[in-house]
Parts: sequence; structure tokens; C-alpha cells
Amino acid sequence: MGCGGTLFYPLLITLSVALITYNILISSNAPLKQGFPSSSSYDDPVIQLPRGGSRIRANSEKNRRLFHTAVTASDSVYNTWQCRVMYYWFKKAKASAGPGSEMGGFTRILHNGKPDKYMDEIPTFVAQPLPSGMDQGYVVLNRPWAFVQWLQQADIKEDYVLMSEPDHVIVKPIPNLAKDGFGAAFPFFYIEPKKYEKVLRKYYPEERGPVTNIDPIGNSPVIVGKEALKKIAPTWMNVSLAMKKDPEADKAFGWVLEMYAYAVSSALHGVSNVLHKDFMIQPPWDKEVGDKYIIHYTYGCDFDMKGHLTYGKKGEWRFDKRSYIKSPPPKNLTMPPPGVPQSVVTLVKMVNEATANLPDWGIIER
Repeated sequence: MGCGGTLFYPLLITLSVALITYNILISSNAPLKQGFPSSSSYDDPVIQLPRGGSRIRANSEKNRRLFHTAVTASDSVYNTWQCRVMYYWFKKAKASAGPGSEMGGFTRILHNGKPDKYMDEIPTFVAQPLPSGMDQGYVVLNRPWAFVQWLQQADIKEDYVLMSEPDHVIVKPIPNLAKDGFGAAFPFFYIEPKKYEKVLRKYYPEERGPVTNIDPIGNSPVIVGKEALKKIAPTWMNVSLAMKKDPEADKAFGWVLEMYAYAVSSALHGVSNVLHKDFMIQPPWDKEVGDKYIIHYTYGCDFDMKGHLTYGKKGEWRFDKRSYIKSPPPKNLTMPPPGVPQSVVTLVKMVNEATANLPDWGIIER
């Protein structure tokens, strides 16, 4: 979907108002339910199950419920090397699951508006970026706009979508965790709807219900029905843009503003999520991989040579994705010293395996 010229901005705002109004009006017809029970009613790894649905069925369903994995990215060196590593492990996880896997296709949604050299390596949909200046320097606002375009234009065979990110590595095959009419999501401790109720009521009015209807999630990792996501995505885009233009919301939410926007938009459409704390881990704080599905390497890992964490201070040994903004990490990264958590060791091993097997690793072409 092209976006061009000076006419696009006012057109988008006009359409945004219409879309968000329409989306809220039809939310009562959304297929997913809302509300929460006491978390003590259910066992880990599910830490919270929305009220109003039946208990999750065992994995004995006859029909596989395939989901499509989608990752938004720019064409930066930084995003590109992460996507290559991510897709390498996606393919391995899917292959290891065998014919019963619920992992379907994969798409990198490239929101820079033009193809790049990795189109043949990674299945890619080219989306248009927001008009210049519209993101106000917050590039993440391109994510919901890219999803809107992809959902409208792409031929997505699967009935569900897993929204993932470039800095995810899949540790083992992921089943479709979205069941009984609910989505599935990872709960983030720093998404606190109750704490910011005053701000959020601008976007989730009291007549919609308690602010606790807003799940403590971002858009990723989330597995959700495709048809539900088609309704959520335009609202997600509109709410993100509105929050960014709102000084109070922008100050309150900062770098996680777009995450709050997705959580609000999901709630506006009655889409509740089963919260899976075992969906992913985030080293170095999570020390063991255990039965988790994804490693999210958003935080830097800094340690001294005795294996002690030196977070906030550059370690004698370190792995931080931000060290590789202008060039990919080299092959055969030095392994961490003894005493470093297993999660960090596993992450470095997985990065090393991917870089050893991906063609032309380290060759930068823009």
C-alpha cells in the first residue's frame, strides 16, 4: 500500500479517526473474550487465564491450528543480522517438530519500502514506512503500520499469527498456545495498566470496563487469531500515533508506548490473552532456559571473568546486541567464562551456530 506526498498525512489522520471509531463499534462482535479470574485457579506456566472461557483443552485436538510467524524490521545492518539469525532458528525449530508442527509460514515485514538482498533468504513482505517525520523519531511506530499493510495485502494461509521480533531466537518448537478463543502472550512486569489508569482512560474509557481488562503485554510475543488481528491492527496504529502526540502519554510510556498501544487496542476489541510466563526468557536476568520457547536478547550481558554480572558496567566479557549496530557480530564469538548463567551460554552458542552456517556472514551491503 503506497503512501505518498503531502496528501497522505491528513488522509491518514482522517482514516484513523474513522477506523478507530468503526473498530470500537464492532468490538462486541470480536471472537475473543475478556476478563480475568484469580490466578491461583490455574497452574504454571499459565499465570493468568481470562474469565469467561472454558478451561484450556489438552493437546489432543485432531486438527492442527497453524500459525504464521511475522517479524517487522528495517533494512538496517542491526535489524538484518538479527533477522537472519532468527529465521535460521525458526527453520530448525520447525524442522525438528516434524509433520505435527503447528508452526506454519514465516514473513519478515520489511518496513523501509524497498526490497533488499535478503529477499531470497528470508520470506519478505515489503511495507511502506510512515511519512517522514510522522514517527517523531520513534521508529517503532512503523511496526503497527507495517502490520496493517501486511494483513490487508498478503495471502496468509494460516488462521493464527505469532508476532515476534528480530532479537528472538527460538529454542524449541512453539505450539499454538492460543486456545479456546483466547490469544496467548508473554506478560511484561513493566507494563502496568493500573499504575497508569489516568492516562489510559483517554484511550480505554470507563464504559469499556475496568482498566485491568488491559493485559500487561506488548504485541510480541503474541499468538492471536488472524481475523482478530485484522481488527486490532488499525486501532493499534491509531492509538500508537495518538499516544505519541499526547505529551502525557508519551512521557508516561516512553520507549514502551507502542506496547501499551497494542495492549489497549487488544482490550478495545475484547481480545484477552492467556499469559504465559514460559513463552520466553530475557537473559541475563532469566538464568535458565528450561522449558521456554524463545530467548529474547534485549538486555546486554556483562560479566567479569569470574562469571559475576556487572550490569551497568561494561564487563570483561560481554554480549550486547547494541555492540553490532553498524556491523554484524563476528563468527565464533568468545564463549562466556565459567559461572555465567546457562541462558547466556545457550544464547551465544546459538548465535555462533547461525553465523557459522549463514552464507556471506559479515559482508555488509546496503
